[in-house]
Amino acid sequence: MALRTTTRKLGRKLSFMLSRTLLHSHATSFGFKEVSEEEKGRMVGNVFSSVASNYDIMNDVMSAGLHRLWKDRLVSKLNPFPGMKHLDVAGGTGDVAFRIIETINSNSRRTTKVSTEDDLQDKTQIYVCDINPNMLNVGKKRAIEKGLGEDGSLVWVEGDAEALSFQDGSMDGYTIAFGIRNVTHIEKALAEAYRVLKRGGRFLCLELSHVEIPVFKQLYDYYSFSVIPAIGELVAGDRESYQYLVESIRRFPSQEMFASMIVDAGFQKVEYENLVGGVVAIHSGLKI
Repeated sequence: MALRTTTRKLGRKLSFMLSRTLLHSHATSFGFKEVSEEEKGRMVGNVFSSVASNYDIMNDVMSAGLHRLWKDRLVSKLNPFPGMKHLDVAGGTGDVAFRIIETINSNSRRTTKVSTEDDLQDKTQIYVCDINPNMLNVGKKRAIEKGLGEDGSLVWVEGDAEALSFQDGSMDGYTIAFGIRNVTHIEKALAEAYRVLKRGGRFLCLELSHVEIPVFKQLYDYYSFSVIPAIGELVAGDRESYQYLVESIRRFPSQEMFASMIVDAGFQKVEYENLVGGVVAIHSGLKI
């Protein structure tokens, strides 16, 4: 009897300890693998540390240069303006931020308005936030090469999309390109985007998404799982990181489901635009 009672107590204690472990270490996905939340953060960090130096070359090779047009479309939908305060998250290499600065500079050159003291106080500031310092270092180097941001218009910040360091209602716009599928909690990243935006601020997300056209989907699946990892191995010497890339796309919510998540975060006038049959989609919403 004593042995049976002791066994029951031990069983209850083990169950309690297991429940506490699960409570503090929820499972999430890393591609097709189920891992703890702590592991995912570390593993995603390792992926982007590994690919940082070849990130832009690989984007060109994998998309046949189309990623440039997709980012151009993203920025055109943002409609940037002089004096705006904008946050680009997961944008370490600067691709989106550079486009925003160049668009603003181009628009400014078309006007003959003389700068006043008030204009100088309302200086354009584009904050590039990325959790990975290696990606930020690539972006800073590229900015110097392009001669951009020397006037302080580019601000580089190491930070987490799920816990941004910016004040409430401080940004006119928020963009995230090919980054939100890598966060551990998408809903937290969306909540943070909503928090930091001003009333009337625009949220824009460019992300690899889901193809539903039957024949095209078959071709896209073959290219994703057979060609992209092989290119990663050939060009970047890193097959595993690009295997994770294609798996993470398949685990990302569908266009409609992700739009619903954006609505749940508080955004209004939520819509999305499919590009190349849904290979990528641009989702947008307003904080009203």
